[in-house]
Amino acid sequence: MRLVQIAQHAADLDRAASFYRSLLGREPSAVYDPPGLLFFDLDGVRLLLDRNAPSALVYLHVDDVRAALQRLAGLFEVVSEPHVIFHHDDDTLGPAGHDEWQAFIRDSEGNTVGLVSFQRT
Repeated sequence: MRLVQIAQHAADLDRAASFYRSLLGREPSAVYDPPGLLFFDLDGVRLLLDRNAPSALVYLHVDDVRAALQRLAGLFEVVSEPHVIFHHDDDTLGPAGHDEWQAFIRDSEGNTVGLVSFQRT
């Protein structure tokens, strides 16, 4: 079994497309409007931005959380600044010998999005 799709609320598909295009560095894979659906491919998992979906807390991997926030400055509200949440001694939940950094932002539609990176210690 594998994850196929994550849905996130988006009241304004054009605004959401612009935000996620900047965040993900890729174009949407499909738009169906009506009924109000916007898709991005995240390496085989669909991110669905949907007018009728509830808000979800989605965590997205980035190469470097701090660099991602700097690169996208002004496009979002920072909910929680970058910080180490865990050191991985083994590879149970992340790469061994790495700190897991997270930051939380609010997207263009008011959803909270977690950004995650792993930095060797």
